[in-house]
Amino acid sequence: SCSVVCCCTSYTPYHWIFTENLLLAQEDKDPSWGSCSLGVFICVQCSGIHRNIPAIGMKVKSLSLSRWEDQEFMAENGNELMKQKYEAFVPVYYYKPTHKDCQVLREQWIRAKYERKEFTGEGKKQTYEEGTRDGMLMKRGRDNGQFLNRRFVLSEREGTMKYFTKYDAKEPKAVIKVDSINAAFQPEKIGNPNGLQITYLKDYNTRNIFLYHDNGKEIVDWFNSIRAIQLHYLKVAFPGANDAELMPKLTRNFLKEGYMEKTGPRHTEGFKKRWFTLDHRRLMYYKDPLDAFAKGEAFLGHQDHGYRASPGLPAGTHCNGAWQHGITIVTPERSFLFTCETEVEQQDWLKHFNDVISIQMSPQEYSMEAMFRHKH
Repeated sequence: SCSVVCCCTSYTPYHWIFTENLLLAQEDKDPSWGSCSLGVFICVQCSGIHRNIPAIGMKVKSLSLSRWEDQEFMAENGNELMKQKYEAFVPVYYYKPTHKDCQVLREQWIRAKYERKEFTGEGKKQTYEEGTRDGMLMKRGRDNGQFLNRRFVLSEREGTMKYFTKYDAKEPKAVIKVDSINAAFQPEKIGNPNGLQITYLKDYNTRNIFLYHDNGKEIVDWFNSIRAIQLHYLKVAFPGANDAELMPKLTRNFLKEGYMEKTGPRHTEGFKKRWFTLDHRRLMYYKDPLDAFAKGEAFLGHQDHGYRASPGLPAGTHCNGAWQHGITIVTPERSFLFTCETEVEQQDWLKHFNDVISIQMSPQEYSMEAMFRHKH
């Protein structure tokens, strides 16, 4: 038996069994698969990207896996040989997208491998490997919501990311420590297929910057440049740690985002609709998804330290909101009351909250918890 894996995103939706020269699926119907002129197997999500790379003359054809004759076909044309060639020198910090990631990440990963051959060892040093980056990005204004061209400078030596309101400005508008940055692609939220959200702490408050660049390669290179510098600083800070231990500390996707209703700390205020973002142990809420600053935040520690999440609201709570599916989060300082539009959303939020609360805290997270207590 074998698992058929998409060469681009390592997507493995089905497990396949070879028997008597016939490939049979364990599911009721075949997924949509294809092969391209490189001899790699790709899922339907990636086939459209392959078709749009004329430089290497990719021709994608559909495959009915039940017609593959035997396992030798997989061995001769399998993806592992292609990965050994086209992924031989992928930097450890370079983000490898999955089938769940946005189009620009998947497309640039495919182009980097097969069109630009960035990881074969044959090409020149890539821009995300240089330790510095200087260029223009479209940035959303904090107050007016307009996207304007701004100069950004990333420096490994200084450990900072700066942005300037004008290209020739002498002083930066902001100086951000790279080790405090999270970067996540948010095309739907930002309204641009290349939209990137930068999040960092400013004076104990979460600050969001929303960016994009018209060129997909440019914005993905910025993203990987940030990850490269972050890994450099992590290796200095944790000299005994290996790459596998440090990788989770780089940029990360948010665990969940969406609308809930919430009430205030006295639990007598009216329930108001807010946009929530769960970034591991930090739960932030906003009036609008594109707000520059969170209206409030909660820290989710470990369950042994007085943190818990449960369905429903405390007895006697007056729920005057539009939604009725309640959630109560208890922390050592206070309780947070939320309501969700549907039971499905309620259960999904609860699963994410309880997953986080069940994980043991790191020393850095204890420091973050202390910072939140000091702030509040």
